[in-house]
Amino acid sequence: MRMEDTICALSTPQGMGAIAMIRLSGPEAFKIFNQVFTPFRKDLSLKTAPGYSMLFGKITEGNKTVDEVMAGIFRNPHSYTGEDTIEISCHGSTYIQEQILKLLIAHGARLAEPGEYTMRAFANGKMDLSQAEAVADLIASESAASHRVALQQMRGGFSEEIKVLREELINFASLVELELDFAEEDVEFADRQQLQDLLEKIKKVLKRLIDSFATGNVIKNGVPVAIVGAPNAGKSTLLNTLLNEERAIVTEVAGTTRDAIEDEISLGGIKFRFIDTAGIRETEDVVESIGIRKTFEKIEQSQVVLYLFNVESLVTLSGVEGQDFSEVIKNEINQLKAKTQGKTLLIVANKMDLVDIHSVESSLANLDADLLRISALEKTGIEELIQCLTAEVNLEALNSNQT
Repeated sequence: MRMEDTICALSTPQGMGAIAMIRLSGPEAFKIFNQVFTPFRKDLSLKTAPGYSMLFGKITEGNKTVDEVMAGIFRNPHSYTGEDTIEISCHGSTYIQEQILKLLIAHGARLAEPGEYTMRAFANGKMDLSQAEAVADLIASESAASHRVALQQMRGGFSEEIKVLREELINFASLVELELDFAEEDVEFADRQQLQDLLEKIKKVLKRLIDSFATGNVIKNGVPVAIVGAPNAGKSTLLNTLLNEERAIVTEVAGTTRDAIEDEISLGGIKFRFIDTAGIRETEDVVESIGIRKTFEKIEQSQVVLYLFNVESLVTLSGVEGQDFSEVIKNEINQLKAKTQGKTLLIVANKMDLVDIHSVESSLANLDADLLRISALEKTGIEELIQCLTAEVNLEALNSNQT
């Protein structure tokens, strides 16, 4: 990347649309654009147009008009990159986009490399590294929380906090150096208690920033939620219902899901990353065994674990050696509790539409656990499940996260 080059690129998504925008930035931006652009008003010119103004005119190639466009004028250093910049709003035909870019390149510009506009903004002091990284996060934000955090960081929230601490440290360092210069005079310039208080303040701020990494990671990548349970408990159906699409294969054959399936969705302004795992059971199938092993790995990586069981099994199965099947489920719940220390474990009774509630009430009570009762297929109880999920996430921390 050469900073002395004038660069151009399509700033809107590729493809056809009503409007497209092409950005031209660099020391020769106005010279290059002046060779292909003519304002419709004869009393206006590119040379005299002030910054933050718009010109309506046509782009021509020889005597041929390519398009009628609006040109946004930004004079250095008052632009995104800190350079002379022109933002060309043209019609969204892919042909028109290509022709304008070819014209700009023919007159001395070159295509920008990925991220080069933001790199130039960083190099020209328009933003620091933290703000530059936030630009990509803002573009990729998929929830209210991720948008809020990226916007705050891009505006310099994180940078400003570090800047204040740095200035206070430099101030105290200069006072300490002053004392060293006058060591023989026995004069104290830096108050020791103030210095101690400042160091404690810095330690607390740095600890908060470090601790906020986990929250920031959740905001950016989504709250990881593992959906676990026995084969045919309805895990894949639940995933499809939550996503409102056929993401996972659903059959009556136990063990259909051999590998973890992941997908994301925003619920209540928070992005969740749901993981449909292989059903947990004893099996001699090598491939299924690998999937089950991965299930336990996904449990380790998750913040929330949804344990799903088929409530119909309380009626149709007698359990192991005549044992009430609720005892089998209870044992599985207790085992999961041991494996999910420090995580949120939600117990979900699925397929409630297939049973008479009175016939399973005593068995459900025997589980001695707070239950969510749903039918993933009929989509009943799903709203309550979503409310429970969003309640378990620390929304206050996500909403106030400033890093």
